[in-house]
Amino acid sequence: MNSSTPLPNKHSRLLIISTSKIHGSEYLEYLAEEVKDFLSNKRELLFIPYAQPSGISYDDYTRFPKEALKNFGITVKGIHEFPSAPEAVAQAQAIFIGGGNTFLLLKTLYERGLIGPLRDAISKGTPYMGSSAGSNITGLSIGTTNDMPIVYPPSFEALQFLPFNINPHYLDPDPDSKHQGETRETRINEFHGQNTQKVIGLREGSWLRVEGQQIILKGPHSARLFEAGKEARELVPSDISAALI
Repeated sequence: MNSSTPLPNKHSRLLIISTSKIHGSEYLEYLAEEVKDFLSNKRELLFIPYAQPSGISYDDYTRFPKEALKNFGITVKGIHEFPSAPEAVAQAQAIFIGGGNTFLLLKTLYERGLIGPLRDAISKGTPYMGSSAGSNITGLSIGTTNDMPIVYPPSFEALQFLPFNINPHYLDPDPDSKHQGETRETRINEFHGQNTQKVIGLREGSWLRVEGQQIILKGPHSARLFEAGKEARELVPSDISAALI
């Protein structure tokens, strides 16, 4: 797979978040104003909880964004509450896919026939928010997820809203660590031994905002850009469209 996919398109509106919660804050609290601005005049949000692997029901998981966004006058409803999931996507004012296990999320989206409807909705301008696993699936493939393959989706090809891959929760090597295992950077370099698409490592507390073909890195941290056959480099918070398209 290469990075020649002509995306994002001119109608894309995406908020690609490394994590929904950082240390010392509540769910979506650290970027609440960004979310409010991004959703603008939208008053209903469709939440897709399929990444949650176990220990919590879809209803319980959906309560997190419900509580986080109710003070903004935004009503959140889980996709599992609708009789038809594809129809719910087609009619959604805005869509949010939360974190969990990326393999399970993608498998469920394929099984429930939602890959096409999601691509159609976002291509027409429906705002999309993704966090962690929900961010992973916005790239070309899920080949740079940190998750274990607890299930096997029919394809690793993701939603392909973006012409590159995402690695959320990106961690820099600890210079004082005695651990001899592979670093995140090592793993991504291994990926580039078999694949050519660019990969952006999003550190905790950072996010990408996509408006049409403009991609802006926001938050307190730089992002790590990996390209096959090149040295990784840092991208400071700014318009990084030229580096990623």
